[in-house]
Amino acid sequence: MINCKKNIRKAIAAVSAVVIAGGAAAVSCMTSAPRAEAAQTVTAGSYTGKKPKYIFMFIGDGMSYPQVQLSADYYSALAATNNNSILEANKKLSFMTFPVCGSAVTYDSTSFCPDSASTATSLATGYKTYSGTINMDETFTVEYETIAEKLKEQLGYKVGIVSTVNLNHATPAAYYAHQASRNDYYEISCELIESGFDYFAGGALKDTTKGGTATDSYTLAEQAGYKVIKTQDEAEKLTAADGKAIVISETIADSGSMSYNNDRKADEWALADYVEKGIEVLDNDNGFFMMVEGGKIDWACHANDAGSTISDTVALSSAVSKAVDFYNKHPDETLIIVTGDHETGGLTIGYAGTNYDTFLTNLKNQKISYAKFDSDYVSKYKENNTSFSAVMKDITKLFGLTAPAGTPEAEVQLDSADKHPESDNSGTLEMTEYEYEKLKAAYEETMTRTADDEITQEEYLLYGSYEPLTVTITHILNNKSGVNFASYAHTGLPVAVFAQGAGSELFEGYYDNTDIYDNLAALTQVK
Repeated sequence: MINCKKNIRKAIAAVSAVVIAGGAAAVSCMTSAPRAEAAQTVTAGSYTGKKPKYIFMFIGDGMSYPQVQLSADYYSALAATNNNSILEANKKLSFMTFPVCGSAVTYDSTSFCPDSASTATSLATGYKTYSGTINMDETFTVEYETIAEKLKEQLGYKVGIVSTVNLNHATPAAYYAHQASRNDYYEISCELIESGFDYFAGGALKDTTKGGTATDSYTLAEQAGYKVIKTQDEAEKLTAADGKAIVISETIADSGSMSYNNDRKADEWALADYVEKGIEVLDNDNGFFMMVEGGKIDWACHANDAGSTISDTVALSSAVSKAVDFYNKHPDETLIIVTGDHETGGLTIGYAGTNYDTFLTNLKNQKISYAKFDSDYVSKYKENNTSFSAVMKDITKLFGLTAPAGTPEAEVQLDSADKHPESDNSGTLEMTEYEYEKLKAAYEETMTRTADDEITQEEYLLYGSYEPLTVTITHILNNKSGVNFASYAHTGLPVAVFAQGAGSELFEGYYDNTDIYDNLAALTQVK
């Protein structure tokens, strides 16, 4: 028996099964499931064909059209500087070549600018709920059964959950958990174990104990029969014969997540590697469902870090390529969906200070994520009371920005080749006096601010809840590149839905995000 406190959902499971419209039932992972019929034909809407036996659900958290297009345009800009085809470069992302594309609106029961818990609930169950709530109704008394739970219980599919952020974070949790609050991480980790899903991989579990008395989540997982893996060497050796597995990245970065792709070491597993391993251990004659989240796209957009946004969007694309490789071997029985849960940051391609121009190749000068810059550099600046001149040298080395001519810090300059990107204008990374003064003010704020200082409205608009120096660096680099963010939060933009494979035509058009679940349920004929 798993030693974790059950919430009210367990007590009202039987009632929930009757109350929920559409007949969603309480989860019973102990029930033996029938085998899926091979190559079964289904009719769902306009589609008549093979039932998808292998389903990949990729979610770029915070990824909407701006994140996708910026990443593609960035590669187009790089191609233009090398006299390569812009058109080919603009198809750099694997899923941009998918034959089907639709758009899904994302509002929830709370807001037109929803959060990940509610939007992932809609994707996983077909229901709207409050922001911050996972797979429960607005009264917090009715639970919703997820597509992953239904596929496992009713059809015997194996299930995998992969994420670059914490495995009990909102989006991955929405495929197996049922909580009134997304912040109940320990309870969510208990539900992860109770799910009986076959493969979890990515970031570490968050809050693995509670109140000093609860049993550690990893210990509970091992007691429940999971093989808990925390080294890359062990992960490489994992096979289907090992049974249920929880694979945690050996390199843990900010808040227990995987590394940002632009911080990742050459031999460090990327999201694509965890997907490839997942295919290996999940592949079986009955079928499988794998949800894969590029969670740090969202984190980068919250911090207004365009360079890291692009890098992690490309990492998601590489992971999708692994699914495409599998699809090419099983084209009649595989369905791949790529979408976002919501848009983050109000990202746009275009900035008032660059008018009709963009200078996207400026972003290639960013060598590090905002988070790693904070942890590896800014923390030491505070500790050592580092001078602005010394800090400026690091900024030039890691982000490409240089001080205006005539200032004490102007001696470090970029090569001329880095000053003239894809436009007729110079696109120089030499800061103006205005930008330079903003950066110095942010440096002073970082060096003097304490944890007890109350943030003013002006400070929030300038820096959000982020390190003033770091977010000002990315703001200046973004703007000099012709990129801008409007928010540190989520927005109400619709998200793109790319699809390929069995039943993919159902995902064309402009629709509600709950329709994604409805289409999957119709295609697989789960109840």
